[in-house]
Amino acid sequence: MPGRYHIHTKVVPNRFPAITRSGVIAWEEGCLKCARCVKKDCVYKVYEKRGLDTRQMLDSLDSMCKDCFRCVQNCPNRLIHKGINPVYRALGDSYWTPEIISSLWFQAETGRIPVSGGGYGGPFSGKGFDAMWTDMSEIVRPTRDGIHGREYISTTVDIGRKLMALEFAPDGGLISQIPPLIEIPLPIMFDILPWSPPDDKIIKAFLHGARSLGTFVCIEESYLQHDMEEFLSHIILLIEGIPHHRDKGFFQMLRMVEIPDSGETKALQEWLKEINSELIVMVKLPLSAEAPERVFQLATDGVEVIHLVADEYGMEWGGNPFFIADRMKDIHLFLVEKGIRDQVTLIGGGGIAMAEHMAKLIICGADAVTIDIPLLVAMECRVCRRCKEGIPCPVELEGIDPLWGAMRITNLIGGWHNQLLEILGAVGMREVRRLRGEMGRSMFFEELEQEFFATMGNSR
Repeated sequence: MPGRYHIHTKVVPNRFPAITRSGVIAWEEGCLKCARCVKKDCVYKVYEKRGLDTRQMLDSLDSMCKDCFRCVQNCPNRLIHKGINPVYRALGDSYWTPEIISSLWFQAETGRIPVSGGGYGGPFSGKGFDAMWTDMSEIVRPTRDGIHGREYISTTVDIGRKLMALEFAPDGGLISQIPPLIEIPLPIMFDILPWSPPDDKIIKAFLHGARSLGTFVCIEESYLQHDMEEFLSHIILLIEGIPHHRDKGFFQMLRMVEIPDSGETKALQEWLKEINSELIVMVKLPLSAEAPERVFQLATDGVEVIHLVADEYGMEWGGNPFFIADRMKDIHLFLVEKGIRDQVTLIGGGGIAMAEHMAKLIICGADAVTIDIPLLVAMECRVCRRCKEGIPCPVELEGIDPLWGAMRITNLIGGWHNQLLEILGAVGMREVRRLRGEMGRSMFFEELEQEFFATMGNSR
């Protein structure tokens, strides 16, 4: 049995006051001038500690309030109210919602799973991943002492090409050439950011976090700096063509390389393999309607790992785009039909915003996932995208301490890891490899809707 993998987390405070969902509205007009004002009775002393953050012009009252509603209920003239904070409502967009962003902030600060004492109050279906539910109705003897108890649950995945069978010589010697494999302790790797402020310190935070977690960061070859070479064993280097300015010894230090899908894919892979036969070459393929056939072709050509990439909203490229989960199902089932699914590693990226998205994409057929924007959010990004227009970042991401950022990322992934363990335990699985393609452990709204309404026309 492999050693138990555990992510050590600790509270890492925010640099800026958090933007909270609710805000305090306190009217002065109509005050009865009570001898003992309810504001003085606040057990958290938020009114006494009230101040103004001059960097963001935010009142500390909203971020310090614990939503106990004591002042709201006890004010005799009902002058204190709680309402939705308009700054909170303006966070992100329709996909990267304020609820997702604030949940990621909480996990990055504490390393804990976000739990609402009031339960889930949102819709039970929607677009994308919200149209899919994990089926936990067949719980198989859940451990009595929690996800970190005596029963081991493995989140380890293998990255690389697998052999379907071994071939031996008459004398018993092994003829088959065993392809290289990399084992990572959790099915998450860090991808190139779709946008960010000046990112030298951000990338270094990613590198420190990846080394701590035992995973990888994808970096463009042009971004690689001399002081990053100590992290080469945790870097997936994206190269567009043969980098003639690099000596061959450089590629001996790498474990993984990514190349874009093109007409030169096979030749570039062979060139890299001649230099370092243990190097794993990953092909980056944009998701599209043609992806299933192209993945099959790449797999039969000997490609080890295929990185299927959607946009930041999880949508594939081209007209009438599919969502990443739907296209991943098509690709997985197509390879199963062709009998080669187990030979190749599929990694999905784009639109992965929460831990449940990671688990759901694995159910749809991915071996692992890559994430990008959640790593920025862990470092207090508000998904305002001002940096894309050259406007200064409101939380000064370009000036972060890389070690602070790495610990926030570690906390976030620690929360995701625990949520993955919860899902695996609830569906009765003891390793994440078994979750891949297990669509019987999920329910899809569209399929359920068709099944339900199909019976309504045949009631006679």
